[in-house]
Amino acid sequence: MSQAPIPMLDLEAQNGPLVEEVREAMDRVVQSQRFIMGPEVEALEAELAAYLGVPHAIGVSSGTDALLVALMALGVGPGDEVVTTPFSFFATAGCIARVGAKPVFADIDPVTMNLDPARAEAAISERTRAVMPVHLFGQPAAIPRTHGIPVVEDAAQALGARTDAGPVGALGAFGCFSFFPSKNLGCFGDGGLVTAADPALADAARVLRVHGGAPKYFHAVIGGNFRLDPLQAAVLRVKLPHLDRWTKGRRDNAALYDRLFAEAALDPELLVTPRRAAEGHVYNQYVIRTPRRDALREHLAARGVATEIYYPRPLHLQECFAYLGHAEGDFPEAERASREVLALPVFPELGEPRVTRVAEAVLEFLRR
Repeated sequence: MSQAPIPMLDLEAQNGPLVEEVREAMDRVVQSQRFIMGPEVEALEAELAAYLGVPHAIGVSSGTDALLVALMALGVGPGDEVVTTPFSFFATAGCIARVGAKPVFADIDPVTMNLDPARAEAAISERTRAVMPVHLFGQPAAIPRTHGIPVVEDAAQALGARTDAGPVGALGAFGCFSFFPSKNLGCFGDGGLVTAADPALADAARVLRVHGGAPKYFHAVIGGNFRLDPLQAAVLRVKLPHLDRWTKGRRDNAALYDRLFAEAALDPELLVTPRRAAEGHVYNQYVIRTPRRDALREHLAARGVATEIYYPRPLHLQECFAYLGHAEGDFPEAERASREVLALPVFPELGEPRVTRVAEAVLEFLRR
């Protein structure tokens, strides 16, 4: 008898128990007839600011738009440079290019796969207007010394992650989060958040998300339509109280993977498991590395285990960034990661039996 498939993410398991409460929250919005901004968004912003421990939280339309708003609020534009990682989701560098600036890549730390702080510092020039580290897969990144240049944290995958220096989202000028459904706190569509400590920067972000109008219909700056939908805010308000429990589930699953793989004592050249550089890792993804990645993925698929590759091509080798003049070999650690990474299921509801089944399937293949 075949076993049930194991998905990468099971939103039904997470959202199903909350359906009635979510419907009540959405009905509250419908009854209010406040479909743009309003009290639901304001309440979520206050709740998230308290949860994250930041003075200002500004709801926006997506994690991508959070990055755009942050760069725009800092005045980043044509002729400027932003130092960032070549190993991330496309929006990290795409937003830099969209404001007319130049993405300047620095290679990653091979252990954490986050931006290498020493390499990032070395990449800073007189044209650098911001540095954008990414808290990849939920692992807090080390913040490089920027010599007073603003830091924009791409924290899309790291809501709730914390470090000795403070919570992710409070380590730079701006923190940028995503509520895409696959994130640790996901809404029922797109949504995002910008965090800031400086009230002037926070006000700038608030103005930019409403086309730059302050007051309405009067525009000293050009912004965009970056508003968070009140229906999505209502969904997130229902789900936020459960986030710590879900984070614990992810950490428990990751710890079990760690133990099972460690007990197998495989050659480290064959299997590398995630190394926690900080206790605050929230495991949006559990990503292993192996030079036999593609064959392993086929093996797992044949056994009903879903996996994903984050990310198969580093940003400096994307066709749209050919104008930057990079070639293969420029950032070898990012390129090697792209060839070796494989994300295993780690969602909170996965549970010990399925974690064990996934780990055993991985080990079955790698022991051959």
